[in-house]
Amino acid sequence: MNDPLAFILAAAHIAASLALLNGLLTTLGQGKIVATTIEAIARQPEVSGSITTNMFIGLAVAETSGIYGLLIAILMLFANPLIGIYRDVMGI
Repeated sequence: MNDPLAFILAAAHIAASLALLNGLLTTLGQGKIVATTIEAIARQPEVSGSITTNMFIGLAVAETSGIYGLLIAILMLFANPLIGIYRDVMGI
């Protein structure tokens, strides 16, 4: 490895892609939440208000996971703290 800074940037890009993969998995989870809610309402239509309320709470919690993944990806790409540490150690 000739250039440690290139290694740091490559690792940051891999970490950002893994963090963005969280968004795909969040989407699949949200689809499962909605599908289960529709099945539950079809079985018991009289409690659809309660089921729908709980669905929206579950969707909000699931969405925060996707937002955190996006935030981590943006930080790793544009405000990577490892680059600052490398520059301090190297005296750049």
